[in-house]
Amino acid sequence: MRPPLPKPNARNGPQCRKYRRTRSAPLANYGALEPKCIASSDSSVQERSKSVMHLSFVKVAIFLTAYLGLGTLCFSLAGHQLKGEKTNVVLDAVYFCVVTMTTLGYGDLVPNSTLAKLMACAFVFTGMALVALILSKAADYLVERQELLLIKALHRHQKFDEVVKEVETKSVRYKCVAVFIILLVLMTCGTIFLATVEKLDIVDAFYCVCCTITSLGYGDKSFTTEGGRVFAVFWILSSTTCLAQFFLYVAELNTQHRQKALLNLILTREITKVDLEAADLDDDGVVGASEFVIYKLKEMGKINQEDVRLVMKEFEALDVDRDGSLSISDVTLAQSSTP
Repeated sequence: MRPPLPKPNARNGPQCRKYRRTRSAPLANYGALEPKCIASSDSSVQERSKSVMHLSFVKVAIFLTAYLGLGTLCFSLAGHQLKGEKTNVVLDAVYFCVVTMTTLGYGDLVPNSTLAKLMACAFVFTGMALVALILSKAADYLVERQELLLIKALHRHQKFDEVVKEVETKSVRYKCVAVFIILLVLMTCGTIFLATVEKLDIVDAFYCVCCTITSLGYGDKSFTTEGGRVFAVFWILSSTTCLAQFFLYVAELNTQHRQKALLNLILTREITKVDLEAADLDDDGVVGASEFVIYKLKEMGKINQEDVRLVMKEFEALDVDRDGSLSISDVTLAQSSTP
């Protein structure tokens, strides 16, 4: 008679544990994948990303067109109620809308009646919301496109999985570099245009560019010619949004560095008896791998006790036979009993 085989979960000696990845888990952090699988997964992700961003650009175009169209109509009809340096009725209305929505406020065109002032108040709030909620998404997409081009240029001779790992670890840093390059290009274009078309000297042109992209708008230097205002309609929108994205990424990069420093501190410090007692969720005197992971995640601030409680509540609802594990039959029974 053959002796009974030891159970796989019996603690009768050191064993090599196998941590299996669930099918729904992300592919990015799971070992080395086959190049074909990576390529196919990457292509599907890119296709989904393109479709989502296409919808985002459609939204941007619709809202921006509606805002500028309505604003141009209103301020064109009320053009005589605006005072300042004027060029063309329609162009001045579009230019005034752009200067208003970016909170630039040059002062070269200002409302001069009660109706015009009330319309300006309404358009400045809707314009700020438009810039914050919609244009920033479009700018973020453009920055990500430039980020990918930058990464491909810097890592032409590396394998795809190495590039993916580089993107995951240094994504925010690449975004900062990409948006900084775009910002420099926009500032250079604006300075050259102001110097050649608006006939400003280099210092005044650069001064006007800095006042514009920071929404400072002193008003002593601005776009006064018809060609200058056509350029300003597109350049002001792109440059002010780009600068806002740059500061956003800088803040995100700073936060990321602080989080990494905190994680390093948590993962390198010595484990004490108090830590083991806190990590022992079931109070059996032994800390398992899952308990240790949960404790460390809570210490890092990734999850809290409420998150653990909600997950355990879902587990208990699915564990129909109450044996402490889930099977296909448990899930089927739980789903069939749900009204």
